[in-house]
Parts: sequence; structure tokens; C-alpha cells
Amino acid sequence: MIGALTWKFRRAYARLPLGAACKCCLCGARVRRFLPYRGGWRAAPVAMRILRVVGSDLDHYLCPVCGCHDRERHLWFYFDRLGLFGRMRDMAVLHFAPEKGLTPCILQAAPARYVRADLYPSSPEIARIDMLASELPEASFDFVIANHVLEHVADDIKALTELRRILRPGGCAILQTPYSEVLERTFYDPGINTKAERFGLYGQEDHVRLYGRDIFDRFASAGFITRVICHDKALPDIDPLRFGVNRAEPFFLFEAV
Repeated sequence: MIGALTWKFRRAYARLPLGAACKCCLCGARVRRFLPYRGGWRAAPVAMRILRVVGSDLDHYLCPVCGCHDRERHLWFYFDRLGLFGRMRDMAVLHFAPEKGLTPCILQAAPARYVRADLYPSSPEIARIDMLASELPEASFDFVIANHVLEHVADDIKALTELRRILRPGGCAILQTPYSEVLERTFYDPGINTKAERFGLYGQEDHVRLYGRDIFDRFASAGFITRVICHDKALPDIDPLRFGVNRAEPFFLFEAV
């Protein structure tokens, strides 16, 4: 692990404007580089590298100025380019585990209703809502956002069914989730129950499964139409290194039937 002083130095150095070739789309800062997550890909579990897991860009993860993550920045680009911010106006939006960088952008889109939700709220403006049993009215939202959440949920099929229930027909579910390009099927074993085991096989101590290439059909089975689009098709002019996003991560957009 990087020592606290070393980390502070790296963050301060990355913020220097001289030679800053990168830019954060959320705070607008120009930076020398985006900082790695826990030592980057070379420090990731061997299984994650062998199985070519697509998720966060561990080497270009954190903005040294505002602290936003690559998955927030990527989502902002997808929302902006595909016109979803405009579609949120006067709509009802439910946002699980709301990111600090994305929240102001969604508020600026002027939805009629914006509910920030988490099973363990960290502030008063976040409602305590269980994705497995939300008790929210049926067909009460136009957008549901769950950015890197489902890999933490014990019963993802039940959660997906609940998300479909609270979405209006034609509503959008944005469900970014890491997955393996090698695994044919989603991998889960109840015997993997320690932090060390989950980290080694799922990629993080609080992940409960590793999705495979069946992820898109698995999500669609809950009553969604797949509208997934890749980076190169949606964002062909967005340089991943300059803006700190993972080119391999598609936009997990699903439409409620």
C-alpha cells in the first residue's frame, strides 16, 4: 500500500498545471494524470487480469482535484452524448449510491423528482431504500441509475425485477457493472465468503459475484430491452487517456418493456 505522505505527494504532483494533458469533465480541471486505484492493474488480483475484467480503469481512476472516479466521468460522457440529461427534465429519477460528482449534473438537468437512495445512507438527503424491497409505487420512475451497484447485491435477479417494477414502460435503467470478457457465465459460489476470497475471485472485498458474458441477457431477463452501446460507437472522439475513462466499458442502458 502507498503511504499517506507518498499518496499526498502524488496527488499534489498530478494537480500541477504545467504539462497537464488530461481534463476532468466533472470539475473542469486540467491535470497531469488521473491517479490509480490501489496500485492500478498490476496490483489487481491475478484472476481479474486473467479473466480480463471490464469495469473501472484502475490505472486512471481518481481525479486529483475533485476526487471523482473514472466510472462517474464515463457516465457523464454517455449521458451528455446520448441526450439523457435533456430527457431527465421534468422526469422522475431514482439514483442508487449517488456519486458526488454526478449528483449536481442530474440536479442541473431539472428532473421533477430526484430521489437519492442507499441501503446505508451517508447523509440526510439520501433515502434509505433497499433495492431488493424498495416499497416504492409501481411504475413511479422514468430513470433508475445504479452505477457499479449490482455486483454488491445478494440477489441480483430479485433486484432487477424490483427495478423493472418501479420503472414506467419505456423508462431507462443505467446499470454499469464490472464483468469478465472470458467467463461465459456469471460466477458465484456460496463458499466464497471471506473478504480475502471475494477480493481474489470477484475483484473487491464486498463484491458477491463476477459477471460473465451472459450479463446482458441476465439483465434483460427481468423485463428489459438491451440498448447497450460501446464507447467507440457512442464516444468516438473521446480520448480515454485524456479524459480518464475506460474505453472497454460499454454503456449499460436498458429500456423497461
